[in-house]
Amino acid sequence: MIGAANGRLQRVSLRARVTLLAAFCVAGAVAVVSLGAYMTVSQNLHDQMDENLRQRAQAAVNAPKVNNDVTEIPGAFLAAGDIRIGVLDVTGQILYPKGTVAPPTQPADLDVARGSRLENIWTDLRTDFRVIAVPYGDGQAMLIAQSTKPLNVTLGKLSVVLFVISGLGVLVAAVAGTAVARTGLRPVQRLTEATERVALTGDLRPIPVSGDDELALLSQRFNAMLGAVADSQERQRRLVADAGHELRTPLTSMRTNLELLLASERPDAPTLSDEDKAEINADVRAQLDELTTLIGDLVELAREDAPQVVHEPVDLVEVVERALDRAKRRATDVDFVVEVQPWSLLGDSSALERAVLNLLDNAVKFSPARGVVRLSLKQLGDGSAVVEVADSGPGIADGDLPHVFERFYRSSEARTLPGSGLGLAIVKQVAERHGGLAYVGRAPEGGAMFTIRLPGRPAPVPHH
Repeated sequence: MIGAANGRLQRVSLRARVTLLAAFCVAGAVAVVSLGAYMTVSQNLHDQMDENLRQRAQAAVNAPKVNNDVTEIPGAFLAAGDIRIGVLDVTGQILYPKGTVAPPTQPADLDVARGSRLENIWTDLRTDFRVIAVPYGDGQAMLIAQSTKPLNVTLGKLSVVLFVISGLGVLVAAVAGTAVARTGLRPVQRLTEATERVALTGDLRPIPVSGDDELALLSQRFNAMLGAVADSQERQRRLVADAGHELRTPLTSMRTNLELLLASERPDAPTLSDEDKAEINADVRAQLDELTTLIGDLVELAREDAPQVVHEPVDLVEVVERALDRAKRRATDVDFVVEVQPWSLLGDSSALERAVLNLLDNAVKFSPARGVVRLSLKQLGDGSAVVEVADSGPGIADGDLPHVFERFYRSSEARTLPGSGLGLAIVKQVAERHGGLAYVGRAPEGGAMFTIRLPGRPAPVPHH
């Protein structure tokens, strides 16, 4: 039963639930207040009636007696038109004015007549009279009874008034709850419409934000998410467009060379010399190598774009040494000067190795024969360390410095050299994914100096 009720409640809209909650809260509060008011007024009215009965009883006891031709009776009998009054003796007989009705009695009233009780006040449910008995002389008790019907009528009217006011309060609360829900949940409605718009059209425009409450903060976070998705889509679009542009040139060249080779094999076509064939074959192999490098970089860049959680302890010295070994195998005519300090961090060791290797390959590419590439890993003392790679080449022009980490960007000097234009973009993404930075400057030797700044802590020096 409870599960079914919860299921039905969950199918109700949030606005309806807010309205119902406001109505129920106000109904509960009004019910408590109305009940308290009714009980307070009822108690006060009953207390006033009892006090009035005591005063009348005391007045009747103190009133002088008059002759009734038969016996003496209290003079208060003559002015008792709105109440019932009588005198009860210990035998149970009651004396009351002629033409009136005797007040109701109960056994406890005899205790008052005997003098064992000073007062007995009670309600006769059969006649709806409130009765009080007080001592009256020897062996007698004065009885005064007053109808509770006027009091009950007053309380009945009060209950009707409280019920009507409670109903109006609940109605007003429901209307106010509806207005508050409509106003307060408008940002949620805008979020819902925005998500539907994104799902149907892919439109990533932000939604308007007003106020500074929790719903406004939620809208700001949603807009930030839309901005992140839009940036991701734009990066993907640029990557695909740039990759298509970069792939078009080597593919076109390969197609031309292959068509030329195939055409030379036809019987009626002029033949190519062995030197031309060797040149075409070398050109095709170079283009295949360029395509292989470009596709590998694209795959690596796409992998770096994907959000990943890295939490593997990494010894940065080992990463730098592995990248250096690979770079030395590729470049035999360049001298490397290395200086490292112990450093560790949480991250992806393979991605960091790829970034350092890209910097070394880039330095080797721009260094002259028998040039020097300087590699250093230094602690900065502020909770970070830097990997610096400096070459002995011509350096980077001032106009190219802001663009060297952009995808597929190649300076005028680099366009004549092999490469995809993605290596430094991968370096930047790896650094940022590890909470660091990548930047470029000039080396003291005059060449370019690329730097990766990474957080972490000094690694313990191993004991041999």
